Amino acid sequence: MERPTARPGCANFSSGPCAKRPGWSVDVLRNALVGRSHRSEEGKARLKELSDRMRRVLGLPSGYRIGVVAGSDTGAMELALWTLLGPRPVDMFAWEAFGQGWIEDAVDQLKLPEVRRFESGYGRLPDLRQADPAHDIVFTLNGTTSGVKVPDLDWIAAGRGGLSICDATSGIFAMELDYSRLDAVTFSWQKVLGGEAGHGVIILSPRAVRRMEENSARAPWPLPKLFRLAAEGKLKPGELECSTVNTPSLLCVEGALDALRWAQSIGGLPALITRSRANLAVLEGWAASCGWAAFLAEDKAIRSSTSVCLRITTDWFTRLPASEQRQAADLIASRLAEEGAAFDISAYAKAPAGLRIWCGATVETSDIQALTPWLDWAHDAVAREYAQGTAA
Repeated sequence: MERPTARPGCANFSSGPCAKRPGWSVDVLRNALVGRSHRSEEGKARLKELSDRMRRVLGLPSGYRIGVVAGSDTGAMELALWTLLGPRPVDMFAWEAFGQGWIEDAVDQLKLPEVRRFESGYGRLPDLRQADPAHDIVFTLNGTTSGVKVPDLDWIAAGRGGLSICDATSGIFAMELDYSRLDAVTFSWQKVLGGEAGHGVIILSPRAVRRMEENSARAPWPLPKLFRLAAEGKLKPGELECSTVNTPSLLCVEGALDALRWAQSIGGLPALITRSRANLAVLEGWAASCGWAAFLAEDKAIRSSTSVCLRITTDWFTRLPASEQRQAADLIASRLAEEGAAFDISAYAKAPAGLRIWCGATVETSDIQALTPWLDWAHDAVAREYAQGTAA
């Protein structure tokens, strides 16, 4: 096929850090409190505005706490695991790389004595109905590396005895969540909001706060200072929201505020969800007729609308050894980057060979539409290279 002429207006389809919101420029950071203390009155006010805007956009229930912590989503999730787990058995669900990492934390690092593991391969979900309401539950809302999401939260008991701990980083702000089923939720701004990396956010239900306070006096393992939100046995009012344990970048805070203001200006969470779903719909329509690509998540009910993972189904590709399949898929991604049509869309290193295209709310649907002919062109170009023995 001939090389397309129209390119996406923004070719940033990385799954993290993700594309900035439409119309973004560095000028939006001009009012950042650079050179100022985050403990100043102005700094605390900016952090309070940030937590209030996140709360409003997400529609958090009254009594839920939200605040900025160190280490991106990884830091936020490990903070949750280290400070909340211990008193009860734990049911852990994993179907891709990051969920597997949380199991390793519980088993190898915290050495919890009672861990039940429910696992499945890329593209599928384990049986979530196996969750025991008396146990703590740890799971990933949306598998960033697999393109598989949890379709709903009905499998988490409303009257559960344990806590539910959710890594929601690539799903929150793009999917509906019933927070009454969740006790600890973690994410970072770098995904659906298109913010900067390095900072995490943690949401705690009143039940999670109580557990953290109870655990602070009896934690069976050492807690790094960065994890000690309830250092004196209580998570004080404002301690999480505007008086952080670590020192946040007020430049990054300003970027997150800009993203949240944009989200509110277009209609809040419903609009963000609609934008992401529209992007997925374009790729679903294209994949149905392109003849060479299919979704890693075959079941549409569990298909992510943000981190869209594709496998390559043509004969020339499937006949290659596994190591060469990854090389071939990466060549397709490289050809697209060389043309300025798509950047950073290779599959995650531990995932099956293929492509991964971010379709979160900051991506314009018109850019996904402009991308699809380029995907076809790059696939055909690499297929010819392999047929001619010139692929490199």
